[in-house]
Amino acid sequence: MEQTFHIRAKKDYVISLLNLLKKDDAIEDLETTQWRLTDQHKKALDKEIELIETNPNYLKKWEDIKQQFKKS
Repeated sequence: MEQTFHIRAKKDYVISLLNLLKKDDAIEDLETTQWRLTDQHKKALDKEIELIETNPNYLKKWEDIKQQFKKS
């Protein structure tokens, strides 16, 4: 059974325990997993970046988006 948890460790002993679990290959640190983008993904991201740079209104404010969903 595979589950994903997001953890923010606040104590050194928790970090030590997580490091031991990683060493035993019991858990996987997704932040250090290497993700490879295809050329198609790179082109799509480049297009989005260009749209953001050339049109300041392209991005919406979070408050505006929340209001749209509240109206639905």
